[in-house]
Amino acid sequence: MTQTTMPSFSGSRTSETAGSGLIWSLRDCWTIVLQEFTHLLRQPSTFAWQIGFPVVMVLMFVYVFGSAMDVTGQGAGEGYVDFAMPGMFAMTMALGFMDTAYAVTHNKEKGFMDRFRSMPMSGSAPVTGRAVADVIRAAIDLAVIAGVALLIGWRSGGSIGATLLAFLLLLWLRLALIFVGIFLGLSIKNTETAGSLFAVAFPLGFISAVFTPPEMMPGWLGAIAAWNPVSSTATAIRELFATPGIDYLEPAYWIDGHALAGAIIWPAVIMAIFLPLAVRQFKSLSR
Repeated sequence: MTQTTMPSFSGSRTSETAGSGLIWSLRDCWTIVLQEFTHLLRQPSTFAWQIGFPVVMVLMFVYVFGSAMDVTGQGAGEGYVDFAMPGMFAMTMALGFMDTAYAVTHNKEKGFMDRFRSMPMSGSAPVTGRAVADVIRAAIDLAVIAGVALLIGWRSGGSIGATLLAFLLLLWLRLALIFVGIFLGLSIKNTETAGSLFAVAFPLGFISAVFTPPEMMPGWLGAIAAWNPVSSTATAIRELFATPGIDYLEPAYWIDGHALAGAIIWPAVIMAIFLPLAVRQFKSLSR
């Protein structure tokens, strides 16, 4: 079995000031980032799966199900690539928390978390380091999926600034959900349980505005989908990408008309809740 290189820490923390404490925390965070990518390079099949799955989803939903969808009023299948791709971007970022939870649980099972806790390192470093590493990986995922989208005919109709803002909002959502994944990974017992998170993740991704507008759903389901944080991000980036036909249906829910604000506020709320929970859960391991 491939052994993961453990990070090394040196120096005493007993007399650190607030400024030096911040520097140590940043160094520890970056050490964890390097450790995660060292592990990734030694197991490239894991990274290939994480990139390949969204690509398969793109091709399946655009070409298999998309031909029957009329979300723009232009007829079944017309303009669906432009509508679906922003949703696919958002869903890929949303479902990524499962990979985070699984990786954290795996590290916990192998004893890495106990070793981190025994080292003279910042108590938040394993959490923030994992978050930084996963955001970098998410940016790579997003670049690959955007490349596939360009190959199948998707184009952003927005300005360069609006398009960049859309991709930043996607990473903002991913960052927030990373802390959900870390908290769950530290809380559940084993990787088998982590694998069952699909039961939570798929409603999050599919009961949303990712593939179809909430206005086309039954009233009660549409309300749930509209207030899904993933829907706010998907709707906001469609507006930023100037997606054709998105004004085909009048917004039926207040949040639909304030999607950009929702795409900023929802992840901030999620992060404010789960970041401290994740740090506390890490510090409480094996107590």
